[in-house]
Amino acid sequence: MTSPVESAVLAANRAFYEAFAEKNFSAMEQLWAREHVVACIHPGWGPLHGSDAVIASWRAILGSPEAPDVDFADATALVFGETAFVTCVEELRDAKLAATNVFTLERGEWRLVHHHAGPMASRSPSRRPSSTPLN
Repeated sequence: MTSPVESAVLAANRAFYEAFAEKNFSAMEQLWAREHVVACIHPGWGPLHGSDAVIASWRAILGSPEAPDVDFADATALVFGETAFVTCVEELRDAKLAATNVFTLERGEWRLVHHHAGPMASRSPSRRPSSTPLN
């Protein structure tokens, strides 16, 4: 069962993907934290740090005619006080990406402080045999 706080974080995550899917830069910009340092790692890009770099990257992505169509699935929220993260799978036309979105509570609103998405393996990772030590 999802707690009210987890539901609020999942709603913020859903708003992120709605802004992305609709290529709505204004909505995307509003989702990012204003009082905390932010970071973002787009697939194939190096890490971006700071609001200016992160917001500029979203302006470029969402304003591009090649902006990907995106949806998401399997979102799970984990909350630690005023910080939370959501893991999910981004679904693009021809790929699936594993994604993590980190949120912080700012003035009563869950805002993004970090987004990271990267390719998933085409098959499930193999499990270690039970006799294999974990160290």
